[in-house]
Amino acid sequence: MKQLQLTTAIEGYLLDAGARRLSPNTISFYTYIFDRLKSEFPDDPNIGDITKPQIERFLISLDTLSKKTVLGYHSGLSALWRWALAEDLIERNIIHEIRPPTPEERVINPLTEAEVKLILDAVDKSAPYSRPGKRECQHAIPTAQRNRVILYLLLDTGIRASELCGLSIKDVDLKARHILVMGKKSKERQVPFSESTGKLIWRYLALRKEETVGAVLFPSSRSGHPLPARELYHIIARIGDRAGVADVHPHRFRHTFAIQFLRNHGDIYTLQRILGHTTLDMVKRYLAIAQTDIEAAHRVASPIANWRL
Repeated sequence: MKQLQLTTAIEGYLLDAGARRLSPNTISFYTYIFDRLKSEFPDDPNIGDITKPQIERFLISLDTLSKKTVLGYHSGLSALWRWALAEDLIERNIIHEIRPPTPEERVINPLTEAEVKLILDAVDKSAPYSRPGKRECQHAIPTAQRNRVILYLLLDTGIRASELCGLSIKDVDLKARHILVMGKKSKERQVPFSESTGKLIWRYLALRKEETVGAVLFPSSRSGHPLPARELYHIIARIGDRAGVADVHPHRFRHTFAIQFLRNHGDIYTLQRILGHTTLDMVKRYLAIAQTDIEAAHRVASPIANWRL
């Protein structure tokens, strides 16, 4: 068995992950996990000398994070140890011996039509503020056009935050009105969008004619690199705050798209393909909510119920 320090092993794994074309968001998340792991082992031991109890204590120390996030940490560590085993750096994969947490089943809370309109109305201007000796005012948001396209795409397609952040200009087909999305496990899929969203994208891209088709669709205003998922969450949360709508984040737009799709008589199998789910489990949760709406509407509209026959 080879002897390799943890930091060197991590460098080797990340090079391998890049060669295998793991998504930039996955590599970024794994890098963050490994940086936290390295901080637990300042003496930089050989990866083969790290024990199961040490990893368990590391995972327990993440008690402020959600179970879903800790599951992501477990997956990242498992990937590193699986690679190390294949490279003959360790004798066994100790991560496989640690039971991963079961994520919480979060409440699905879609946005209402009124909330979406409030959010869209809050894209262009800052929250009102006042300065000494001057009346209350607002200023224009420089990235408003980009942000509006982002919100329309999230609501119109149901794509994940990571999928949106990974889009390039070349992934957008305005004539056919679809985007090419790289989903989980590097699975590509085409996702359609509406004419209204297409018009917004065209207007947004018209100002970027000098850029190549390989350029990122939504660059960060800070770096020009692809918009990081964490920055996307902050952008959308701030817009929600200005709109007075609580708990606004990218995944709520995904939930809203899915439930509205079913309310408007879309079928579950098409929804499954659009969302990129490998099973119908999550789609069935959306269907249960949509079905509840249908039953409530029936109670209101049924002639038997209304005429008291």
